[in-house]
Amino acid sequence: MEYSRIVAVTGLPGLYEILSSKSDGAIVRSLEDGSTKFVSSRVHNLSHLESIEIYTTGENVALSDIFTAMKNSSEALPDVKDNKALKGYFEKVYPEMDFERVYTSDMKKMVNWSVALQKHDVDFTPTEQPEEEAVEAEVETPEEKAPKAKKAKGGDAEENAEKPVKTATAKKAAAKKESADAPTDSAEGKEAPKKKAPAKKKKAEE
Repeated sequence: MEYSRIVAVTGLPGLYEILSSKSDGAIVRSLEDGSTKFVSSRVHNLSHLESIEIYTTGENVALSDIFTAMKNSSEALPDVKDNKALKGYFEKVYPEMDFERVYTSDMKKMVNWSVALQKHDVDFTPTEQPEEEAVEAEVETPEEKAPKAKKAKGGDAEENAEKPVKTATAKKAAAKKESADAPTDSAEGKEAPKKKAPAKKKKAEE
């Protein structure tokens, strides 16, 4: 019998184990006499014990913490009909409980529920989940994250990707620069003299 399936049903005494759930309620079995019945969600509310918390002077604690303290205590269980005895019992077993907000009716339920759980050997101690091993995430460099270029025809894509692509404007600018930087004809760097046009022959005198 799993603690996660144990519920308290409003309007019904004792505790119940959920056997199956339906859209309009659930089929439960009584821990007291073992009888089964259908509980309509339109009439009753089902409260899982594992979801119930108890007021303390600090943060709220799970109901299972109170059950554990009661089980480990050497104090005898009080008479649930004696309100003074109930409060005195919990003041010794769990002194951090907020007795201004936890009523004697709640203490009575906790005593009765604890007896029922121990009678059926229900393990109400919270199960410790194994700590997940920390996995170091591999950090990729921007170069590794960037998608690799597909291979182009006639060469390696990575090499082609690294080469700068000249636009038409850039080609024109480069051509002008090459023309301006072209070496002159003379060794001193002066412009070569222009060739003179051949002199026109004078007409022979008659």
